[in-house]
Amino acid sequence: MRNYAIELEKRVEFIRAQLTAAGATGIVYGNSGGKDAALVGILCKKACDNTVGVMMPISKRNFGEDITDGQQVADKFGIETRTVALAEAKAAVCAVLEPQTKLTQLAEANISPRLRMITLYAIAAAENRLVAGTGNRSEAHMGYFTKWGDGAYDFNPIADLTVTEVYEFLRFLEAPEVVITKPPSAALFDGQTDEQEMGITYAAIDNYILNGVVCDADKTKIDGYHAHSAHKRRMPACYGAEE
Repeated sequence: MRNYAIELEKRVEFIRAQLTAAGATGIVYGNSGGKDAALVGILCKKACDNTVGVMMPISKRNFGEDITDGQQVADKFGIETRTVALAEAKAAVCAVLEPQTKLTQLAEANISPRLRMITLYAIAAAENRLVAGTGNRSEAHMGYFTKWGDGAYDFNPIADLTVTEVYEFLRFLEAPEVVITKPPSAALFDGQTDEQEMGITYAAIDNYILNGVVCDADKTKIDGYHAHSAHKRRMPACYGAEE
């Protein structure tokens, strides 16, 4: 297990260095009510008092338990919270696109995190803030994030942590138990959970990443996800660019 007292100190220093380098005076992040957002919010608040968590509900779950859970974390750690409801904005985007193409479930679901990133960057630009990313190592390895949605940010203080380590860190920080025990979900649509959608548990993914221990069936699935999503983890190909 990591020494989370030292991890906390180093990550706070990292965040402050990002702000100094950019000449930014604050941080904004998406407060989804989940584990990753909770950890990022706590770390950013400890590094910069001018940290704002934005709740951006779209699905029914977002308007219910996610807002409640996210507010618990914000209240405990003194994080400023704002709410920008995006359901109408998403409906408008879908309506504009409808005459031009037939959206698949995935295409429509990915509109949500991209609208959220538009919102965060608009606030950041208006208030001289940096956008903090909330993706973890396990999600990145599987490609379980939306390109130019939750995969976009100015810095990410938890990118090297697996889901298992995120939970450990949250317990060290004494975060509300609700964000530790709730099933991980991108909440792209009602009833969705990460593990159900991927068909594999984060425990299995993390055991493979951290220890190289995995059964053949899970290895095939994890390696398949990783290979298929390689384009998400690299910058776009540019003709004439230096390697």
